[in-house]
Amino acid sequence: MKVLHIIPSVSPIHGGPSLAIIGMVKSLINQGLSVEVVTTNDNGKNLLDVPIRQNFFYKEVPFYFCNCLPYWQQYALSNDLAQWLWENIRNYDLLHIHSIFSYSSTVAMAIARYQKIPYLVRPLGQLCKWPLQQNSLVKKIYFDLIGYKNINNARAIHFTAYQEEQEAQVLNLQPKPVIIPLGVDSPPAIPNASIRLRNLLKISNDEPIILFLSRIHPKKGLDYLIPALGKLSSSYLFHFIIAGDGKEEDKQHLNQLLEEYRLTDKTHLLGFVEGEQKNLLLQGSDMFALTSHSENFGVVVLEAMVAGLPVLLTPGVALASMVKENQLGYVPYLDSDSIALNLEKLLQNPEQTKEMGERGKTFVKNHYTWDQIAKQLITTYENILN
Repeated sequence: MKVLHIIPSVSPIHGGPSLAIIGMVKSLINQGLSVEVVTTNDNGKNLLDVPIRQNFFYKEVPFYFCNCLPYWQQYALSNDLAQWLWENIRNYDLLHIHSIFSYSSTVAMAIARYQKIPYLVRPLGQLCKWPLQQNSLVKKIYFDLIGYKNINNARAIHFTAYQEEQEAQVLNLQPKPVIIPLGVDSPPAIPNASIRLRNLLKISNDEPIILFLSRIHPKKGLDYLIPALGKLSSSYLFHFIIAGDGKEEDKQHLNQLLEEYRLTDKTHLLGFVEGEQKNLLLQGSDMFALTSHSENFGVVVLEAMVAGLPVLLTPGVALASMVKENQLGYVPYLDSDSIALNLEKLLQNPEQTKEMGERGKTFVKNHYTWDQIAKQLITTYENILN
């Protein structure tokens, strides 16, 4: 069996999807499957420095990169990709297509339909309620023109959580849903991470560190998290770290919120982080918060948990139910009062907070390793082809 994965971009600036595709394909290869990835060289405002239309190992995974059209990186628009797919798609038994509202996924599904190559599609949360409400008219036109035809010809839709599958039911799509989560690798342990992080950022030892690690975007609910922290700032010692990048207008709004709720002196804005710096943040902080309107999965949640952090998630994060059922953190409503109340519980009970983090670490290692996920994917692939 030879499988081709197709994704708009693997630039680190796009967060979870870029990280997940690397772990997913590595684990499939480790299980003995023949897998390759085709994508574009999109890297936000720039382009990745990679060979074009050549078999190239990127982060230990075999890739074919295709050129984005200038000034269209945001949409990963690539005639080069369409041509490569048209010429090479028959070399594969099955396609695993990631994303819905992108040029790469749209053209891949259309070509696969024409050349009769079976495929499954992973929508990356784009079929959930909140994303569908954004630019809803444009998305309705897309579905009417080609979206329904493309998706309904898939052999399966790969959802990563039950909540994602439930929210997509409103569209009455025909393919069989399969629910296979994403995985996470345990990072190398950093000795004395808490001390090193505090020394680096000049944070005192008696201040618990609350970490937000994600894009700066309206979807992420900082409009609720920051007011919640503002309610606690006069009564509790803590330090807030925000690690992530975003559009200039969103970053300006973030700064305004921090000033309005008098959190500027208690906050570090670190921008986009990766590698050792990211691991230091995860291993050196005391708790993790993600108060999103919608997250179809949330790889960063697993990263925080495998680093031993208790987590605070709002119900729009698909992993929230798992966290609540197994007492691995708190799940407040998407409301600043509810978030503040639950953050207060974490701050008031440091020993209980630490125990939650340790339980979460064990839970993730037992249920969300990439080897486990790869076995489920291979079974799905075999079922489709049979």
